[in-house]
Amino acid sequence: MTNLVAVGDNCLDVYLTKEVMTVGGNALNVAAHWRAAGLSARYFGAVGKDGEGDVILEEAAKAGLAAGDVDRRAGHTAVTLIREKDGDRKFLLEDLGVGKDYLPSEIAYRTIAAADWVHLGTNSNPDFVRRLVAERVRFSVDISTAHGGLPLLGVPIVFASGPDDPDGSVVPLAERLHRAGALNVVVTCGSRGAFFRAGDGTLLHAPATPVSVVDTCGAGDSFIATFLAAFQIDRKPPAEALRAATAAASQTCLYVGGFPQQPRRIPDWLLRKYAAVIAPAEGA
Repeated sequence: MTNLVAVGDNCLDVYLTKEVMTVGGNALNVAAHWRAAGLSARYFGAVGKDGEGDVILEEAAKAGLAAGDVDRRAGHTAVTLIREKDGDRKFLLEDLGVGKDYLPSEIAYRTIAAADWVHLGTNSNPDFVRRLVAERVRFSVDISTAHGGLPLLGVPIVFASGPDDPDGSVVPLAERLHRAGALNVVVTCGSRGAFFRAGDGTLLHAPATPVSVVDTCGAGDSFIATFLAAFQIDRKPPAEALRAATAAASQTCLYVGGFPQQPRRIPDWLLRKYAAVIAPAEGA
């Protein structure tokens, strides 16, 4: 049985305009998509001892992920407050909470290091990245748009966000990440599709599948989950893995949230908790 592990960020995505909230976060989303695909997957991260943490653990359990793999720590759970206007999303708050600089316990680390593949979410701990490289663990990391935020020397696969402008070249970004030490680089470019660049400079591209977009949140995470399963587990060629991943990302755009779930009504207690952030924005 293939064992996959995702480590790192989770969050409660609060869509103020839609008056609903969903559970997300790159690492948690990736693990949930693996489970939905019938793969053996676990998620390790941290939530606070608060109502938001309760919601995340409940939804993770519905996705088939063990709540016991998630630490409950003093402090607050990661929350993202989103307001939409004229088709554009504005992030009023992106708070990483107790998941910031998450490091697993030594017991959890032994499970993580023994996995067939490990994926680290955005905002990962630099020391954790270095340890995985030093101990030759097979892993990937999503750096999103923080292209200089982590040590990449020896990292097997790096996922990054690139330009969705058709005239914008992804080569400078990919080359920069290779120079930083990444062995393979995948650049996702929204509606433009995605690119794979190997260490020898070979550049592959797969276009996005056009759909009527409902929500782009989590599309990149379903891309990552599908690409890794195809490329690293099923041993498909990178071009084939890219095509499967872009198709999966497009499907994720057809529903609200980072993985299939029933959006929840935003509870009054959460609106009160973040009233100082929400009220000024509503009056703007």
